[in-house]
Amino acid sequence: MRADATGPADGPGAVDPAALTALTAMQLMRRLDSGPRGLTEAEAEERLARFGENTVPSWRPVSWPRRFLGALRDPFTTVLLCLGLVSAAVASWGTALVIMTLVLVSCALRSGGEHQAGRAMAALRELVATTATVQRRAGADARPRLRELPIDQLVVGDVVRLGPGDLVPADVRLLRATGLTVHQAALTGESAPVPKQALDAPPGAAPDASEPPHLCFQGSSVATGSGTGLVVATGADTRFAAAYRGRARRRGETAFDRSVHGIAWTLIRFMLLTPPLVLMANAALRGRGLETLPFAVAVAVGLTPEMLPVIVTTALARGAALLARTSGVIVKRLPALHDLGAIDVLCLDKTGTLTQDRPVVVRSTGPDGAPDPEVLHWAAVNAFWTIELAELPVPDALDEAVLAAADEQDTDPLEHEGIAALPFDPAVRMSTAVIRRPGRHGTHTLVVKGAVEDVLARCGRLRSGGHESVLDEAARERLLRYAAGEADGGVRLLAVARGDRRPRLGEHTDADVRGLTFLGFVALGDALAPSAADALRALAEREVAVKVLTGDHPGTAARACRDLGLAPGEVLTADRLAGLDGPALAEAVAGATVVARCTAQDKARIVAALRAAGHTTGFLGDGVNDLPALHAADVGICPRGAVPVAREGADVVLADKDLTAIERAITTGRNASGSIAAYLRITLSSNLGNVIAMLAAGLLLPFLPMLPAQVLVQNLCFDAAQLSLAHDRPARGAARRPAVLRPRVFLRFITAFGLINAAADLATFGVLAFVAHATPGTDVPTMFHAGWFTENLLTQGLVMLLLRTGRRTAEGRGLGPVPLAVTGLAVVGLLLPVSPLAPLLAMSAPPALYYLLLTVVLTLYGAALAFARARYARRESGEGVPRGASERSAEHALVGGQDR
Repeated sequence: MRADATGPADGPGAVDPAALTALTAMQLMRRLDSGPRGLTEAEAEERLARFGENTVPSWRPVSWPRRFLGALRDPFTTVLLCLGLVSAAVASWGTALVIMTLVLVSCALRSGGEHQAGRAMAALRELVATTATVQRRAGADARPRLRELPIDQLVVGDVVRLGPGDLVPADVRLLRATGLTVHQAALTGESAPVPKQALDAPPGAAPDASEPPHLCFQGSSVATGSGTGLVVATGADTRFAAAYRGRARRRGETAFDRSVHGIAWTLIRFMLLTPPLVLMANAALRGRGLETLPFAVAVAVGLTPEMLPVIVTTALARGAALLARTSGVIVKRLPALHDLGAIDVLCLDKTGTLTQDRPVVVRSTGPDGAPDPEVLHWAAVNAFWTIELAELPVPDALDEAVLAAADEQDTDPLEHEGIAALPFDPAVRMSTAVIRRPGRHGTHTLVVKGAVEDVLARCGRLRSGGHESVLDEAARERLLRYAAGEADGGVRLLAVARGDRRPRLGEHTDADVRGLTFLGFVALGDALAPSAADALRALAEREVAVKVLTGDHPGTAARACRDLGLAPGEVLTADRLAGLDGPALAEAVAGATVVARCTAQDKARIVAALRAAGHTTGFLGDGVNDLPALHAADVGICPRGAVPVAREGADVVLADKDLTAIERAITTGRNASGSIAAYLRITLSSNLGNVIAMLAAGLLLPFLPMLPAQVLVQNLCFDAAQLSLAHDRPARGAARRPAVLRPRVFLRFITAFGLINAAADLATFGVLAFVAHATPGTDVPTMFHAGWFTENLLTQGLVMLLLRTGRRTAEGRGLGPVPLAVTGLAVVGLLLPVSPLAPLLAMSAPPALYYLLLTVVLTLYGAALAFARARYARRESGEGVPRGASERSAEHALVGGQDR
């Protein structure tokens, strides 16, 4: 940690953050009670014991019992638990037992799935372990020695060595640096390496400077060069860990929470009203008292989708398991799979997602802008001999890109003899190779490659079209304007120049790089991710809007989008949005595809604003700077290679940073949401119709229309059949639209179809009354119970077949799970009333006339369902739907789209 920055000033290393930029290196080392030789082992152990290990605070692992209890917070599970307790209170033990069993099964499935995801995340954390090169002494007078230590053993005041490829193990103040550049994409989102240098007394440095050149932060990595640094902050006080604190870790209600809570409270209101209504109606019209309480509770249970927790958990767990098995995607929080299906805005960074985080050569041009392969040839000569002679441990990414492009045009740098090299220096922003050209033994040639402004400043002539001329100020300004225009268009330019010199005995220095001849430019762009274009098209087909929130240059981000076929539109920058918030910010971003120069806070603000505007948002990020936005989104997504804090903060972890994996995850989420929506619509409409019929029959009949035991058996059969909905094969095109469980849409749907179901039940009552009148001597109550039991199961089977959203055809794979379940339901409904078990349930077989008339009722009921389904689909999907698309439109309408 930062050495007790809020503690007493006399503590070893008690540093105010402003001191990191205000103090000289020696003053800072004295403040930290350290020195250039590093700490002694005893000092380091004392500080480690006092301030703790250099680890980022992380969430404690959640035990399986705690996950199980947490699953009880689901609203429907809570409702079922309350109904089970009420059933037990009125001695309806069978109903109470069934309900409690469903509660236990649902909690076990949900906690088990999330526990498996937690174990997978723990395995990923074990893969992330590294060490740091630390300079320490055995005693006060001993010589310093370099040691490799686990990064969690670092303390404030340690002196560490940094080299190419090293992760920066803590926040450090540079004491020495040679050609040091670091990748800070995990912190700032910038794809290009950032130059760093050691400044003894930073002139005019502001205490709040976000990117001071003499500080390196934990979470970044060394691209080139080397350095020595003083550890000034560890653990929770690093910039890397700052995103853990405060609001970044808190997330509001997700799309799943909003949908389920809305539907839950709608049903709870109905359920709370039902038992009193039943009791009052029976007391007023039939003079019945508390003996109807078990029936009233059974009616309330009948309205409850008691299998919903099991169906939801099964559908989500099945989808999560499928993603883990086929795509390596870990869904850490099961409801996040539903939220994936509801996403209509996906926010992401450019680096590593749309692009491969490596440059490629686009073209090489002369000073006049015309293509000139000679310029690429000399750039490759510079790159090759710089790598060879400077003995760089890791080649620069730009050099590798230049050499790869030169190899395609058969350029051979070995035709020249390398003499010396001056590697890239962040201070002068160029590299120089000294070579001897064939046949020119009395001349050395300096080949220079680097930033346009710096190279042009060293040039006095330019070569264009095979002729050389003086580089005057007008030409210089023209070339600078050209470079600025290319940068605005998203192209990075390297300037290439050369100059001949007489051989010298001493070493070449930067002072020799003068009086050069300007040759031209090498243009570089980001290498596009191979699968990004196809994935973006697939996301567009699924009505997911992509927003690119990046710290990069606006032109760079816009060019990557255009190259991938994604229209960037008006490119915004974060500073233009600084004064906006809430709806105004969401409206500004809604019309844009790219927002550049974004900080971590900008990304979180934009995501939160889009979410508050009614969008279901996903955010893909992998760095510390992405953590606030990961928490602001409905679904936080990160790749397996993300920094540990990002993996901990995400809801979904991808095997790779690949948009195609997200597209598959969204499709799986929508299929799971479709199964849940189908269950809700089928169950609630059927249950509402039954409740209306039971209330009417209770008032019209001199006996209870169905006994509590019969209600229990009927519900058990229907519940068992409904489990098949979680395994139904999704229909083609079911994942084309965001799937959201919308309470108002559900209420309209279940009211309309519930009334149709109630009409069928009342028609059945009429048939039963007619049959009882036509067949004297029939035990009317038991025959009525049996007849309505059969009709209920058959109508519920028809509802499952006609209102499901899965595939209607077997496609050569045999009957699907839903048709098989409906067949079983029909068999039970027809055979149970005529079986030896019927008397135990107070049922007797109806006469054959009843079955004949019931066939007519079921035929009319099925036709009414099909007509209402098609009409509902047309109304939800809008007029003008092509005739052949009516079935697909119906499936879309039944799944439910995003409110716009």
